[in-house]
Amino acid sequence: MADLDDPVELSWQQVLGWRLLRQFLHGPRGFAPAADSPAEVAQRLAGIQAQVPSAADLAVGVRSRDPVRGAVDAALERRRLVRTWAMRGTLHVLPTTLAPAYLSLMAATRSWEKPAWQRTFATAAQVDEISAVIGDVLSGQPLTREELVAGIISRTGDPSLTTALTSGWGALLKPLAWQGLLVHGPPQGNRITFTSPPWTSLPDPDEAAITVLQAYLGAYGPASPAAFGQWLSRGATSRARIQSWFDRISEILVPVDVEGERLWAREEDMIPLVAASPPDPVRLLPAFDQYVLGPGTASTAILDTARRPFVSRAADWISPVVISGGRIAGVWDTESGTLSISWFAEAGPVPGKELEAESERIGAFLGEDLTVTISTI
Repeated sequence: MADLDDPVELSWQQVLGWRLLRQFLHGPRGFAPAADSPAEVAQRLAGIQAQVPSAADLAVGVRSRDPVRGAVDAALERRRLVRTWAMRGTLHVLPTTLAPAYLSLMAATRSWEKPAWQRTFATAAQVDEISAVIGDVLSGQPLTREELVAGIISRTGDPSLTTALTSGWGALLKPLAWQGLLVHGPPQGNRITFTSPPWTSLPDPDEAAITVLQAYLGAYGPASPAAFGQWLSRGATSRARIQSWFDRISEILVPVDVEGERLWAREEDMIPLVAASPPDPVRLLPAFDQYVLGPGTASTAILDTARRPFVSRAADWISPVVISGGRIAGVWDTESGTLSISWFAEAGPVPGKELEAESERIGAFLGEDLTVTISTI
């Protein structure tokens, strides 16, 4: 590890230019290196939030060499990806080979053992009882939520669990997902299903952290332990434990000073970080995009504090965003054949041609001939 008293100095322009490159959004001379598969995107981005399936599909599409609608569903069907509750308790699509590592860190929080959680949903003993029977209930077959709940109630003999198990937020199912005991299965019409995961166990969390932390820094670095903790579990993982994970990979980390802020980067990323060019592309990114969620909407490096309410909305909704110079320069939405862009005034002159070109890309992916409207706010 480099001398702690002599960190490498970087600018946010370098960092954001490098992040765009790493996230398949920009490259040298404007060329965007593209991914070949949804699994490659999910691996590079340390998972893709999939609360809204269409947003996850577009997140892959804007980063793909040959974007195709439904590519995420196809990868799920082939089990290249799995869809399950993961970071921050939200649904993600994860590479099947790496999902156990991410889930191990979520299981390590043991959030279902906290008194407030038990008072609201179920006791830790009840979760343990469900965990013991869930494998027999699923038996490798996809079950609707109704079928899953009926099977659990039948085997536990505890009808008091019905309300928590049928909650739309999946509160009682999340601990099962985090323990690697169930994942989402193929939908049956408009109904979701659950099925057995394609693994038999999860790795030790301290070992899993090596994989997950390196993946996070490889997409959203340089970063602090606090930023990683917010991305992982919204602070549910203790600061001491997260620091211990950083310490475990200290030999491959380099301290950097980014405009006065002490952060950490992977040693293998330092040459491209130092050489990164200013981030000049204008891109339209979907709701819940990882470029935003990785550092979080509280990061002033990508978003002015005064504009945060436009991006981080009620009910944890994260708006589709316009990226310019690596920063969030506006938000957008589509409705009734119109793509409406709200450009932030402080981001400078409206780049009309670039926004039109990006809108055409979005329309081509969605299969719609969109009318574009641009307003400054």
